[in-house]
Amino acid sequence: MLGPVLLSLSLVASLGLRTGASFCLSQQLRAQGEYVLGGLFPLGLAEEASLHHRIRPNGIVCTRLSSLGLFLAMAMKMAVEEINNGSALLPGVHLGYDLYDTCSEPVVTIKPSLMFLAKAGSYRIAAYCNYTKYQPRVLAVIGPHTSELALITGKFFSFFLMPQVSYSASMDRLSDRETFPAFFRTVPSDRTQLEAIVALLQKFRWNWVAALGSNDDYGREGLSIFSGLANAQGICIAHEGLVPLPRIDSQPLGKLPDVLHQVNQSKVEVVVLFASARAVHSLFSYSIYHRLSPKVWVASEAWLTSDLLLSLPNIAQVGTVLGFLQRGTLLPEFSHYVETRLALAADPAFCASLNAEQDQEERVMGPRCPQCDHITLRNLSSWLLQNLSAGQLHHQIFATYAAVRSVAQALHTALRCNASSCAAPGQLQPWQLLKNMYNLSFQARELVLQFNDKGSVEVEYDLKMWVWQSPTPVLLTVGTFNGSLWLQPSQMRWPSKEVPVSQCSRQCEEGQVRRVKGFHSCCYDCIDCKAGSYRQSPDDLTCTPCEQDQWSPGRSTRCFPRRPRFLAWGEPAVLLLLLLLSLVLGLALAALGLFLCHRASPLVRASGGPLACFGLACLSLVCLSVLLFPGQPGPTSCVAQQPLAHLPLTGCLSTLFLQAVEAFAESELPPRWAAWLRGPLHGPWAWLLVLLAVLAEATLCAWYLAASPPRLVTDWQVLPTEALVHCQMHSWASLGLVHVTNAALAFLCFLGTFLVQTRPGCYNRARGLTFAMLVYFITWVLFVPLLANVPVIYQPAVQMGAILFCALGILANFYLPKCYLLLWQPNLNTPEFFLGGSPRATADASSSRGRGALEDTTRSPDLTPPTQGPQPQ
Repeated sequence: MLGPVLLSLSLVASLGLRTGASFCLSQQLRAQGEYVLGGLFPLGLAEEASLHHRIRPNGIVCTRLSSLGLFLAMAMKMAVEEINNGSALLPGVHLGYDLYDTCSEPVVTIKPSLMFLAKAGSYRIAAYCNYTKYQPRVLAVIGPHTSELALITGKFFSFFLMPQVSYSASMDRLSDRETFPAFFRTVPSDRTQLEAIVALLQKFRWNWVAALGSNDDYGREGLSIFSGLANAQGICIAHEGLVPLPRIDSQPLGKLPDVLHQVNQSKVEVVVLFASARAVHSLFSYSIYHRLSPKVWVASEAWLTSDLLLSLPNIAQVGTVLGFLQRGTLLPEFSHYVETRLALAADPAFCASLNAEQDQEERVMGPRCPQCDHITLRNLSSWLLQNLSAGQLHHQIFATYAAVRSVAQALHTALRCNASSCAAPGQLQPWQLLKNMYNLSFQARELVLQFNDKGSVEVEYDLKMWVWQSPTPVLLTVGTFNGSLWLQPSQMRWPSKEVPVSQCSRQCEEGQVRRVKGFHSCCYDCIDCKAGSYRQSPDDLTCTPCEQDQWSPGRSTRCFPRRPRFLAWGEPAVLLLLLLLSLVLGLALAALGLFLCHRASPLVRASGGPLACFGLACLSLVCLSVLLFPGQPGPTSCVAQQPLAHLPLTGCLSTLFLQAVEAFAESELPPRWAAWLRGPLHGPWAWLLVLLAVLAEATLCAWYLAASPPRLVTDWQVLPTEALVHCQMHSWASLGLVHVTNAALAFLCFLGTFLVQTRPGCYNRARGLTFAMLVYFITWVLFVPLLANVPVIYQPAVQMGAILFCALGILANFYLPKCYLLLWQPNLNTPEFFLGGSPRATADASSSRGRGALEDTTRSPDLTPPTQGPQPQ
């Protein structure tokens, strides 16, 4: 921006300026007008010795010139002159300005502030009960430069409700409307800048950083806000400290070297440095001198563009510097304006005219900027060469320009100006102007800015990176921030060609959570999430359990829905049982068909006739009941399983019980009693007994369903990835309840046939019943431990197997031998063999009973063929 300013050197030379001649810049810092704006700028720098040894309230002399302050003052002059020369804002109204030096020191800033507040036309501040009609010397104030000074002047001007617009003070404390009701600024609050810094740390995953701030209001508040924002985003501050401001009577850094050496020896690669330029200068000088390891320095706006640091020898040794800079609009005519002002300041005739108009304020307060008037050609040349980086100051120059435009816009509203004129200029108190400043929207070149409810403007930030070029670094734009961060990674230049890593612990892998070590959440061990839990987000400290209807494998980042699990039709165990069912059911139906075909034969009549067919039909239903067990269970199937399996089994066992009673009566009772019982056992009374047995079982099943019915249960814990759906019995006692009738019938059958001796020459039906009941008891006794020990998913298969083996045992031991005789030995299907109807057989029965008992031991359990003659002895 200031390249053309160097041309002023030739202009100065052409005007014949000698080496020892001086300028008249100080006299250009004041202009008359209907409405005067005060200005506070850091035109000079005070000597530290004069401040330290100050024992009287005398004036402070600022001897060193600040190029930045002079540029900002020139920007205000240009803005006021632009408004006066135009007619867009204040047609017919002439603004004046009165600019003073603050020396960047509070004790210097107070004096011009008091002058601004003095009553118009005097140099005194009168004490009144009511300042409504009080007219101070200036209508509004532009400045000061630093937040430390704004905290002091802001309370002065807020008491008088005098609008104050700062072009650089950014402390968040100044947003307090109760304490600073008249304070505005054309820069964002530090909080916005710190939010951008935190977003930058998050973008690069720098969660293990050091934070340093200057030991003043600016640094302490910035450090406090950053700590809160960083903690909220999971960024850990490994080391924290304050950088003392350089004083001649104290050690440069105090205890800070200890913090620097700790940072140098730790894993911290990123340091957030929110400090003033003077503090950073001392810090970097120490770091360069002691050759500390280079770091990534995240800069605050206060020192990112400071000439004091850009020109520091060997500054490249500190490492990489990143920082956010408020975006501003370039003022292309500003360089020409500065050139013109410097040329006029070197013109003896122009300076002589200004000396003739020396104002009364200078007689009271002294020259506004005495160091501005004593710049020699050599000093001016050195000053310009040291400020080649001034092109980076356009954002501050624009902010000063915008501050003047904001006051002019408020004055435009207060004076009810239109395109051609304003109301007749008259007395306008600062508080009347202040009313128009709140939420003011104004235009500065092509940008439209607006004060928010806290008096700040919201503008975008540019992310700048120092790029090392001899002799000083240049600032390269590598990103922007306007609420969210956008980077240009290809523009970034890292020393190692890779983004530095600043983390206490490595990033955990997928499915791992952090177990914090020590006091910092960023130092941790990575722990695998176990099955049934998952990592919800990368910052989780504990694994999140899956919902009841979900599952997850180990080291998972999500849960999966559980699918229902039950004994499916296609499982191998079910297929084998269905094959067994086909066999047993086929045999039962074949036997039933065979019995129906030979229902009038002695064999069928001896087996019970219609009752035998009824028993086979019930046995077929028992087999079919196993179809209720496989497949997805439901409430109905759970309730129906046990009754539908045991009720037909009761019908079958009751017919066998009648056979057992008949066999017992023929063998153990006198013939007359046996003949008497044969009638009821084959007549309607037999059917009544079967009905009573079935009713008894039905009653027990009803009790079972009413007192302790089975429940349809979804078990989420048994299987790791599935939900087990099964029918849960209430208790073993409730299951045993439905077995009572059948067990009693089987026990009585066994007792009635175990010791029965069949007459020689007759069919031995007792043996078949005995073995059928043995199979029944063996099956159901083995059923209990099997059911108790197999996995729940296979318990329906155990019940299916028990029912089918029980039916197969009865079928194989009682019914199939009779089918064998019907099909392959029809000659034995005679009344004498099955019904004992031959007189000879009856007469010989008693004489050959003993021998028949011996012969029974060598024959089939059910088949005892008739005697064909004398047996050999």
